Amino acid sequence: MARWLFKASYARPLVCRLGVIGLLSVLCCVGLMAVAEEASVQDTPEVIRLFDGQTLNGWVVKCKPQDNDKRGYWKVVDGTIMADVPPGSPHNYIWLMTEKEFADFELCLKVQTFSTSTGNSGVQVRSRYDDEAYYMDGPQVDINPPGPWRCGFIYDETRGAQIWLWPDVGRPANAKPEHAPKGWKWFHADHPDTKDAWNDLRIVCHGFRIQTFVNGVPIADYMGQGRLDDDAHQLRRVGLTGHIALQIHPGGTLQIRFKDILLRPIRNAGE
Repeated sequence: MARWLFKASYARPLVCRLGVIGLLSVLCCVGLMAVAEEASVQDTPEVIRLFDGQTLNGWVVKCKPQDNDKRGYWKVVDGTIMADVPPGSPHNYIWLMTEKEFADFELCLKVQTFSTSTGNSGVQVRSRYDDEAYYMDGPQVDINPPGPWRCGFIYDETRGAQIWLWPDVGRPANAKPEHAPKGWKWFHADHPDTKDAWNDLRIVCHGFRIQTFVNGVPIADYMGQGRLDDDAHQLRRVGLTGHIALQIHPGGTLQIRFKDILLRPIRNAGE
């Protein structure tokens, strides 16, 4: 059984262990492997496999009515969830959202991108879709193939906010390559040196804190008290609990794949 270990301390990141057994075929996370190895079975919280590798059961596509004919942009291909947006496609946001909601958790997944993509994607956490406004509110972990230095940054899609949470630079255009942490790395699957490569993305949401790690490198570490519980987020019921969703951003071509999407709920002391 794959083992995960959480220590209730904001000073340390959560720990995942890479393993291949039974249904949990591959864990994408990194951490203190030796410590995780010592965790007993009874200390291992439940791990939820969000994608079964064959169907989109447990997920739902969310989009504007005029994009209903493009719901098929999200599909299962070769054991992966794939978003395939052709050149010249006029579309708005098209989301693939979990049916279930989550609050405190550690999420690990693998992401494959291509240098030919001009579009943007991301992973919404603790978010919610407004079926009347056709809009997804909540924090998003960015995946930006044209400028991969931005992968792992946290943007707030919430109406009334719509700014970078990390780095703290305000509006979308304000994020620059120099804001990426030293040592960041991202691999495109069509590059001759990294052919068929996958990237490990790890997201930890615990209380007001959201952390991201890309290919083992810590990227964002955001403390959201005063923001994730402000009036805008309370109105939309996002920021501290909600759905997970994968994004197709308006504009540009996009080919992106996701697999091994595993979530471990974080149980607070006393639960």
